[in-house]
Amino acid sequence: KLFHSFFTHNLYSVPTFLESAQICRLLGQPALPLLSAQKDINIGAIFSFHKSALLKIQPFTSKPKPTTCGSLRGFKYAQTLIFTIEEINNSTQLLPGVSLGYKIYDSCSSISQTVLSGMSLMNGYEETLSDTSCSRPPAVHAIVGESNSSPTMALASLVGPFSLPVISHFATCACLSNRKRFPSFFRTIPSDYYQSRALAQLVKHFGWTWVGTVRSRGDYGNNGIAAFEEAAKQEGICIEYSEAILSTDPKEQFLKTLEVIKKGTARVVLAFVAVGDFVPLLNVIAQHNITGIQWVGSESWITYRTFAETKEYSFLSGAVGFAIANAKLVGLREFLVNVHPNQEPNNELLKEFWETVFQCSFRSNSSGGCTGSEKLAELQNEYTDVSELRIVNKVYTAVYAIAHTLHNVLKDLRSSTSSSKGERDVRFTVKTGEDIFFDVSGDPAAKYDLINWQPADDGSLQFKYVGFYDSSLPSEQCLRVIQEHMIWAGNSRQFPVSVCSESCPPGTRKAVQKGRPVCCYDCIPCAEGEINNETDSSDCFPCDLEYWSNEGKDKCVLKVVEFLSYTEIMGMVLCIFSFFGMLLTAIVSFLFYLHKETPIVRANNSELSFLLLFSLSLCFLCSLTFIGQPTEWSCMLRHTAFGITFVLCISCVLGKTIVVLMAFRATLPGSNVMKWFGPLQQRLSVVSLSLIQMIICVLWLTISPPFPYMNLSYYREKVILECNLGSALGFWAVLGYTGLLSILCFILAFLARNLPDNFNEAKFITFSMLIFCAVWITFIPAYVSSPGKFTVAVQIFAILASSFSLLFCIFAPKCYIILLKPEKNTKKQMMGKSSSKAL
Repeated sequence: KLFHSFFTHNLYSVPTFLESAQICRLLGQPALPLLSAQKDINIGAIFSFHKSALLKIQPFTSKPKPTTCGSLRGFKYAQTLIFTIEEINNSTQLLPGVSLGYKIYDSCSSISQTVLSGMSLMNGYEETLSDTSCSRPPAVHAIVGESNSSPTMALASLVGPFSLPVISHFATCACLSNRKRFPSFFRTIPSDYYQSRALAQLVKHFGWTWVGTVRSRGDYGNNGIAAFEEAAKQEGICIEYSEAILSTDPKEQFLKTLEVIKKGTARVVLAFVAVGDFVPLLNVIAQHNITGIQWVGSESWITYRTFAETKEYSFLSGAVGFAIANAKLVGLREFLVNVHPNQEPNNELLKEFWETVFQCSFRSNSSGGCTGSEKLAELQNEYTDVSELRIVNKVYTAVYAIAHTLHNVLKDLRSSTSSSKGERDVRFTVKTGEDIFFDVSGDPAAKYDLINWQPADDGSLQFKYVGFYDSSLPSEQCLRVIQEHMIWAGNSRQFPVSVCSESCPPGTRKAVQKGRPVCCYDCIPCAEGEINNETDSSDCFPCDLEYWSNEGKDKCVLKVVEFLSYTEIMGMVLCIFSFFGMLLTAIVSFLFYLHKETPIVRANNSELSFLLLFSLSLCFLCSLTFIGQPTEWSCMLRHTAFGITFVLCISCVLGKTIVVLMAFRATLPGSNVMKWFGPLQQRLSVVSLSLIQMIICVLWLTISPPFPYMNLSYYREKVILECNLGSALGFWAVLGYTGLLSILCFILAFLARNLPDNFNEAKFITFSMLIFCAVWITFIPAYVSSPGKFTVAVQIFAILASSFSLLFCIFAPKCYIILLKPEKNTKKQMMGKSSSKAL
């Protein structure tokens, strides 16, 4: 719509006449078009016919001399414009009855020359201008050009305030999309904004995270690399170095750039440079025989055939980059080869072109002179080659964009509708099938071919299509690469790698090296309990509480559940001792049963002895409840069984101790204490003392019973499956009550140790209780400080140690007499006085 409005403005505008006649005279020589044809409506064009201007320092004290240009270049663009105009003029569908003319200027790749040419296209090239000169319509209604971004920016800034459209075929700088600065600028080639993002995605696609860049020191290179760096940062790509070059730089500057490339560790170099700026650097690289670099090119040179056909530049083999989509223009080659100086004998540009391509001269009469009989059709060069019309096609579409807009404007002029001066979309399809339209910034849709430089049979390089980029597609589909068809640097099929640091495998994380870009990092193994199952991840992630990292640190696995098992060695050993204790207790019980009528068995209440042996069996047996996987029932059983059986055992020992004391008290004259502690009272004491423990246990189980608990805090790498006490008060009450009875029993046995008797059982009870108390006093700190299953093992050891102490200390001496000293197993011997001091 905006494009349409500029043409409408130019056609409808009525110039304002000067109130007084004034004459302005041009200072200096007027700029004349190199090629022109005056018609009904004229189109201006500015191309870089010559490679570059020979720069001179202007003193600004005198009129500058005309710019002197170097070698011929860009002639093909001008002929394509003329071909397109003639095709439109011959069309009955587009601009019927209206013929298009042209005025084509040479910018000589110079900003100043471009500005001069632009002013000539706006004002004409008369030596004098008067008020009547201003009454004419503009000299041209649109300008096609220029090829380079910097001259185009100058041109667009110059003509923008006058609403004169400029449509470029090759100026790609993203800065030209700024509508405030360049309100009348359009282009048929995509903006570098898209190319830079496409290049960043391409580099990321190949996994090249460490690259160097070389750019033209101008608007094209500076803006292009700036956009690339921004996109590269988002893609996680780091730039090792960024060098800027210009064709006019001294050789030392190119040698410095070469040295930077040689010393760099990046094996991929992005060259965002104009063709003219790239040539000196390529020459230096060729002289020093630098190979092995994977080049990534911008569209300015990636399809430049002269580079591909220069064998000295064979190190560019494998280069990859985006190019404007190719096209086939029917009839163009025939038109190009029909160009001849005789068509315009006075046109010096045609003669210069002829002399350049045939290496002859019209001024020479010798064998090196031009005859005019030479045939362009027999040449095979950049001018006659129509296999690569990527940029040429953009000149073609630019002229058609102007023609279609003029067609719409003239159609509006002939109509009488109220919308005749309104805006209209400019959208059309050219003969190549390409759909042409402009967005609000004056840019077309970004579509690129991905090109790979591959060796041809004749030793040169050829351009192979290996993919595309289309910004109109969804982000995940816009880039497509046919990687299996690609050749890499040095004509290798081996995929190049360009990274600052190798990828960090799963199980590690990236740690950025101090003072270096984020792409330079060390691979640090994940900490225990953390995993990372991705490549090149910056973080490790902790496993859930019930999980732990595997050996590779790339997967969370269930933590090892630890408890004292029957199948492990420690569990087996404790089981063996437990069964051994039960077996010994059973043997002693059987032995006592066989000799139940003997004095040594009947002494000191044999009923309590058998009850004590039974309780010891339960003590050995209860230790087994501590082994195995804790369950709700086993947790409640192990602690209560332990508390009740041990109190039963200690109650029996306490009863036997009291019997000893009472028995010797009964031998004193006038003493009748035995009637207060006879067999009935002994049974009641055992029952009542045990009943207290039972009550404590019932209260414990009722209020807050023990339960299975997965302890995740003691060890990070495993789970301790243990019995939580539920109520710590209940546990320590059970243990404290047992300890209280044990201390009481020890004190009473200690008091009775020296009573006269050949077999004073109090001595052995004292010793057994001494061991018992020592074991359980030691148990408390060991129990508190032991981790995991060792806590259970300590408790089982205390149970077995104290049980064995009671069994051996109380019953071993009796078994010794029964089995080895039967002559002492008499009532007389048992009642005899002992003169020895015990303990």
